[in-house]
Amino acid sequence: MEESGATRGRLYAGPAGWSYRDWEGRVYPAGTGLDRLLHIARYFDCVELNSSFYRTPSHRMVESWSERLSHIPDFLMNIKVLQRFTHEREFARSELDGFVRTFDPLWGNGRLGAFLMQFPWSFRNIPENASYIEDLAASFRDRPLCVEVRHGSWQTKGALSFFSDNGLCLCSIDQPLVGDSLKPSATVTTPEFGYIRLHGRNRDNWFRKDAGRDERYDYLYDENELNEWRSRAVEMLGKTRKLFIITNNHFQGQALVNALQLRSLIEGRKIDVPPALAQSYPDLARYAARNSSGFELS
Repeated sequence: MEESGATRGRLYAGPAGWSYRDWEGRVYPAGTGLDRLLHIARYFDCVELNSSFYRTPSHRMVESWSERLSHIPDFLMNIKVLQRFTHEREFARSELDGFVRTFDPLWGNGRLGAFLMQFPWSFRNIPENASYIEDLAASFRDRPLCVEVRHGSWQTKGALSFFSDNGLCLCSIDQPLVGDSLKPSATVTTPEFGYIRLHGRNRDNWFRKDAGRDERYDYLYDENELNEWRSRAVEMLGKTRKLFIITNNHFQGQALVNALQLRSLIEGRKIDVPPALAQSYPDLARYAARNSSGFELS
């Protein structure tokens, strides 16, 4: 594909999280003792740790991830920052420093891609919030750091300059658009890396207070919608060394389907897909070269 040949960045595509109950039998073969993380690493080249948004993992757990991934040099894990620092915003500096150090085994082993700070829709572009981001960023030192904001007030030339001047990656997101929501873009604010997160477009449940996690993220992008992001991704790959595409529409493995489809569309080739996922989503046959057993799917 001509466009992908002109790009200079490396594409990393994968899901947000890898341990969901509704993935059993649909993503992972049922009734097996499969190492889920390594299964994801077999078909993707990155994953976003989202459980760290709710609690800090133990140092022992992080060491385990690092050791298990040590023989997969092209696989990276991104870390979603604890909500205590982005949503609650009441903590001691030592807590944040400790959180960052928790992931030193991954960083030292070359398996850490980037940290992601996700702020709520209510976090608007005002001077005190920009200062707050700057203050938090100091604790990450030389670790790559991406900032996800959801309010459209950050979609200004001045805001882009703020992120660029501070060496911060501004996340390009896809979300249900309501009012002043941040709109999709091909924004790149640092030559080191770009970051795309696709949340789905389940507008009916996105802001519904009683909607559960699965209801909010129950969405499967169609090929027309994916091609919108293919075009943005190709543009971003021409401006940065790495581009992470993280699919967060995790319900029933839909994130994996869309991540695989996007890679195929961006790179212009057919790709390997998990056999269980191919059985659950037959349309994947159009993108798949063969499953892990070598059976031709198309």
